[in-house]
Amino acid sequence: MEQKTLFAAIVGRPNAGKSSLLNRVLGQKIAIVSDKPQTTRTRIMGVLTEEQNQYVFIDTPGFHKPRTTLGENMIKAVTGGMEDVDVCILVVDCLEEPSKIEEELVKKFKQKKIPAILVLNKIDLLKEKEELLHTILAYSSMYNFSAVIPLSAKRGDGIDIFFEELNNFLAEGYHMFDEDTLTDQPERVIAAEMIREKLLYLLEKEIPHGIAVVIEKFTEREDTELLDIEATIFCEKESHKGIVIGKKGATLKRVGTMARKDMEDFFGCKVNLQCWVKVKDDWRNRGGLIHNFGLDTK
Repeated sequence: MEQKTLFAAIVGRPNAGKSSLLNRVLGQKIAIVSDKPQTTRTRIMGVLTEEQNQYVFIDTPGFHKPRTTLGENMIKAVTGGMEDVDVCILVVDCLEEPSKIEEELVKKFKQKKIPAILVLNKIDLLKEKEELLHTILAYSSMYNFSAVIPLSAKRGDGIDIFFEELNNFLAEGYHMFDEDTLTDQPERVIAAEMIREKLLYLLEKEIPHGIAVVIEKFTEREDTELLDIEATIFCEKESHKGIVIGKKGATLKRVGTMARKDMEDFFGCKVNLQCWVKVKDDWRNRGGLIHNFGLDTK
């Protein structure tokens, strides 16, 4: 049986559900999700191998108007993620009208002459089907999409149709990755992102956007199934540090408890997690720190 491979970039505005879609199609959570914009900061590759077919998905940060050096890097990650792919998957919120963000992305499809599939996400939130038809017509006038697929990444509705359409872009060729490869993200990065996801969940307003998490230690104890993980949470202001820690350390403790559970589920072993909080003023505009935190354009 001939092997086939597909490379697909997942693009769209912040909070459209790109990472939720990636997690759904892989059947395992490798990308963090939250209700706050700009959750994804770098490109994340997910690999799904089913018999002769191998699907390589590139999840990208939400396309937005950057206000920091980090934001500029995120936009570069989007455009870079669209290079050398077989198809782009434009994920949109089916309840939202097309915006300048989608217009910019469509311009890039045209410039690069990339076929694109339109995914209308969050259909589980629709009250009237007529709303969906209006959205489909609005997007169809912008670009000749290869397919238009209403689905719910949260519930899984429409995923079977999604794969049927993707299969049209499979090309014969040897698989680029081993069958058991799930992602290009190192274990340290996955652990750091699990901590950041809990901070996004627990903290309000702008504070989460000024937070970075770095894993300082990731070691397995000899003759045991126990991981020792030490993490440093960086924030931009001394006042933010106090909020991250919380009264008598309550917030930081809750973050650690929630993140440790996710880590134990993912890594399949017990985890001893220790977290500290430090301040790095305006780190999102400091290239050296962005590099140190592993947030360069990839």
